[in-house]
Amino acid sequence: MALKEIISLIPEVKKPSEKKVSFNVKLKWTLIILGVYFVLYNITLYGLSNNALERFDFLSVILGTSFGSIISLGIGPIVTSSIILQLLAGSGILSIDTKTPEGKKMFQGLQKVGVLFFIIFEAFVFVLMRGLEASAGFAGIVIFQLILGGLAIMLMDEVAQKWGFGSGVSLFIVAGVSLQIFIGLFQFIGTDGGNCLVDFENTPCAGRILVIVQAIIGGDPTSALLAVAVILVTVLIFLAVVWAQNLKVEIPLSYDRIRGYGVKWPLAFFYASVLPVILVAALAANLQLFGSLLENWIGHPTFIGGFQNGQPISGLSYWISSPNLLQGAITGSLLGSDLIRAFGNLLFYMVFAMVFSIFWVKTTGMDAASQAKNIGASGLQLPGFRKDPRILESILKRYIMPLTIMGGLAIGALAAIANLLGALTSGTAILLAVMIIYQLYQNIAQQHAVDMHPAMRKFMG
Repeated sequence: MALKEIISLIPEVKKPSEKKVSFNVKLKWTLIILGVYFVLYNITLYGLSNNALERFDFLSVILGTSFGSIISLGIGPIVTSSIILQLLAGSGILSIDTKTPEGKKMFQGLQKVGVLFFIIFEAFVFVLMRGLEASAGFAGIVIFQLILGGLAIMLMDEVAQKWGFGSGVSLFIVAGVSLQIFIGLFQFIGTDGGNCLVDFENTPCAGRILVIVQAIIGGDPTSALLAVAVILVTVLIFLAVVWAQNLKVEIPLSYDRIRGYGVKWPLAFFYASVLPVILVAALAANLQLFGSLLENWIGHPTFIGGFQNGQPISGLSYWISSPNLLQGAITGSLLGSDLIRAFGNLLFYMVFAMVFSIFWVKTTGMDAASQAKNIGASGLQLPGFRKDPRILESILKRYIMPLTIMGGLAIGALAAIANLLGALTSGTAILLAVMIIYQLYQNIAQQHAVDMHPAMRKFMG
């Protein structure tokens, strides 16, 4: 009872009164959320004296944040809470029937309690462990700003889920990845801080397009080849993910009241969608962040890892990190330890993506029993069989769990391989962005079709 009272006190975004939110309303709120996100992204924390997390820019993309800004926590608290709840529910420690409205509401409420806890916890950890070091007397103010930014991300995620397209977590990842790709192509501020457009011949550029031009002018074929390879790898990752996204198993169904008409019920190969990879990538990012903060706090490396210039050089974080195999092969700097790390990274992503896929399917109503009920409620049945949800469930069981396991392993492998080949930004981030954009496109196209055609709106309820 006390837990229910606590959940009822947590601020909640009001659901839309209408059953189906119109396309224009969803588009409006999605653009508003993105606009607010980019504003917060560029607001620097007041009272910050040193930003030790600045070297972890490659992790900030996965966490949908900019370290040193008011939203430095990013989506970390949301995905951490989700990971823990899924592990508790999947292991049977937490017994909640998410198939009922009450159970689903309780699960969502517990997740929000977890998000609030991790917002406060991570805000204190970031400041007290000197990841985001505050000026003398400003520690409380910096922590307060981080908590406010974390609450803003939590509420914006909820607004996006109820009033927009997709979720805030997905939108923030796509926004961060898009920004990083643009910077990776056209960044004219070099690693030394100089502007290469002012002195193009003597100041090294960072953007790959500019690097190619600079390398051709300066007669440096290795740098040009490396820049071209990075761009090609990025394009190939995009194409591979789009192709894999279209793989599916289609189950033929027929209408029980209309003879001669049937449909195919699609089961995507990536059945659990993109969420498991988000959770795995966030888990790896949080491990590195916590390991760095712990090393910074106690003054020496721990079993989680030792770090230098933001890169792991020892410990668990080192052996599951992804070396750039393509760059090593082109420059001739590939080591045997890089291949071992590559295998560790591949194994880590595949195993945890599979585990989170299974937990996700079981806790979100995507299992065979729930799907059988949804198909039955739609007036569909298997042709040649009598209308019985148990028969449909037994057929679906042949596909759903194998797809969940194989899809989880495959998407984990695809994310790891994308990381190992190197790209304009993290390979995992590109994978996530493409899959999220593809799903957003499908949602927008479906919503637009329903809004434009009244007959289809009536058919879909």
